[in-house]
Amino acid sequence: MSDILKVGKYEFSSRLIVGSGKYPDFKTTRDATLASESSMITVAVRRVNITNPDEENLMDYFKDTNVQILPNSAGCTTAQDAITLFRMVREATGIDIIKMEVIGDTAKTLYPDVMATLEATKVLAKEGFTVMAYTNDDPIMAKRLEDAGAAAVMPLAAPIGSGLGVQNRYNVLFVKEAVQVPVIVDAGIGCASDASIAMEIGADGVLTNTAIAQAQNPVLMAEAMKLAVQAGRKSFEAGRILKRPFATASSPTEGLVEFGK
Repeated sequence: MSDILKVGKYEFSSRLIVGSGKYPDFKTTRDATLASESSMITVAVRRVNITNPDEENLMDYFKDTNVQILPNSAGCTTAQDAITLFRMVREATGIDIIKMEVIGDTAKTLYPDVMATLEATKVLAKEGFTVMAYTNDDPIMAKRLEDAGAAAVMPLAAPIGSGLGVQNRYNVLFVKEAVQVPVIVDAGIGCASDASIAMEIGADGVLTNTAIAQAQNPVLMAEAMKLAVQAGRKSFEAGRILKRPFATASSPTEGLVEFGK
């Protein structure tokens, strides 16, 4: 199987996507991203500057790299907000691959408003955007997003920034079975083993931000995430053994040497 992640017309050499929020500065963001060897970094364009050349601009820190900037609509609570934002971003930067993120509960869970997400996805996909849609872990909604034109669906593992890891492995499996587009597990990853588990389930990729940015050593955690995603992918491709309720001997029991004979 190819290690290339294909999202619409785009191809990426890494199956790990990182975020740009919660870092102390842009330099640390760059250092950790390069350590992760990620091909893509998502940016909350309502909070992080990538459009104003007269202020410190995150894109300046990545202009000599192959890292794709992935604008996201964090902070948007309606479909129209997200649609307007991404139109402005494309006009200002030329970037047409986006992470659709419309939040329904801004007070506690940061869960997505899936109906608004679906509405915005329909509009922007028709306008030529490559839409990666953050959603809940519902296979029915994942299929509707695919039908609406999403180039990837991004079911949450757990609430954003919680670090709880993959809370419902079966739902991730159901989403994977429901769609043909890539499934990127997003939100809730807390450590490297969480990323590896997501990949072993069969996810096509993992997005993590807080787990790296708020680690005691972000650059080291970024490297750990890189290795975890690679290991999880290889484990999935290799095919795990079946789970059994009882022990099975590692060596055959037939033909054993009988002592005393």
